[in-house]
Amino acid sequence: MKLFLIISIFSISIYGSTLAELESFALSHNPTLQKAKKGIEASRLKSKINRVKQFGEIDLVGSATHYNIERTLAPLPPSAMKSGQPITASKDIYSVGVSYSVALFTGFAQTRDIEIAKLAQTLSRAKYKLSKEEIIYNIRSLYLGTLAQRDFLKAQNRYISALKRLHNTIKQEVNLGRKAEIDLLKSLAQIEAQIVKKEQILANIKITKAALSALVGKKVTKLSSIKIRVNKPRYSVSSLVNRAYNLAKIQIEDIQIAKANKTIQKAKATKYPFVSANAYYGKNYGSDINTKKWDHKTNWQVGLNVKYNLIDFGKSNANIELAKLSKIQAKLQKNQTILNLKKSITQAIEQLKLQYASYIGNKSQLKLAKKAYYIEKVRYQNDLSTINDLLLAKSQEEFAKAKLIESKYNYKKAKYYLDYIMEKGVK
Repeated sequence: MKLFLIISIFSISIYGSTLAELESFALSHNPTLQKAKKGIEASRLKSKINRVKQFGEIDLVGSATHYNIERTLAPLPPSAMKSGQPITASKDIYSVGVSYSVALFTGFAQTRDIEIAKLAQTLSRAKYKLSKEEIIYNIRSLYLGTLAQRDFLKAQNRYISALKRLHNTIKQEVNLGRKAEIDLLKSLAQIEAQIVKKEQILANIKITKAALSALVGKKVTKLSSIKIRVNKPRYSVSSLVNRAYNLAKIQIEDIQIAKANKTIQKAKATKYPFVSANAYYGKNYGSDINTKKWDHKTNWQVGLNVKYNLIDFGKSNANIELAKLSKIQAKLQKNQTILNLKKSITQAIEQLKLQYASYIGNKSQLKLAKKAYYIEKVRYQNDLSTINDLLLAKSQEEFAKAKLIESKYNYKKAKYYLDYIMEKGVK
């Protein structure tokens, strides 16, 4: 068991975190996503609140009241006045009871509130999905950025090693009197310049790792490599646009339009009468002012209330028009979202094609740069060119390598961006 644990820890330290592992961890620990999850829970509770409102409220009520003159514990019916029996009266009356109130008819306003709350719940889920897609894309982008910088660092180390070998060769030539000492100084200056560039790359790696750690929700140290296959992109803009109508981005706009419809219906509820019922059952207690004895009386009542607005000076109509205006705005926003989505899909596909073309071009450029460096190396050895020509050829070769690395990772990043636009980043 201990051996297995040691092997597991050793494997982790060697291979580092994979992209899939970081994505999975972020989906469970990213603060932004955790906040979005709480938003879903909050919308569920709001939906529950609106749903239970239709059942009314039952309250335990009580009071203690001192009057300036004595009062009876309960309203007196005519029969009690005629009987001549003593009636308990007190200046201090205490009561305790249970009341129940419920809206019987609200012009369907309560129903609309319930429907709007359900739509808000669906909206929270759609927004949560988009938040996950955004987090995953950002993680992938930073992950690729870190890997690219790491490859730059490897290439830079090889470049510095090659320059040092060249420097040693020149040093031997200078000692033999075949080359000028100025060549030695120029090669040394080039080495120092590339060491500074190496430090810049190391700083960039630390910065991107810090950003990645903040996004994932834990410290990221080592990263596993990703195999990138650069294939010619074969995407159709029209085909992806047709599929885009089922995306959460469009669903959100449809939900906003549906909410606007329900809001219009709710605003129209003020045109209907409001009917409510209330009931009370309780007891009043008090000490009789004459006998000083405590007595109590039972009281209960059931009531039906109707309220119908006759004149509100245009308030209801204004609310209805405002709700209709919100619906128009929601429709316009949907149209704009569709246009933006079409633009984003087109841009993503064209960017992918561009990065593919850049990769193919940089691959050819690197082959030519290697040949050029080999030729300049031979020419320099035969005193047919200067050290400046040789160093320039070497730097052009390294530049071509860097461009090839960059275009390879940019190609993969463009694919991830298209997945983000089409909401395919989270399985």
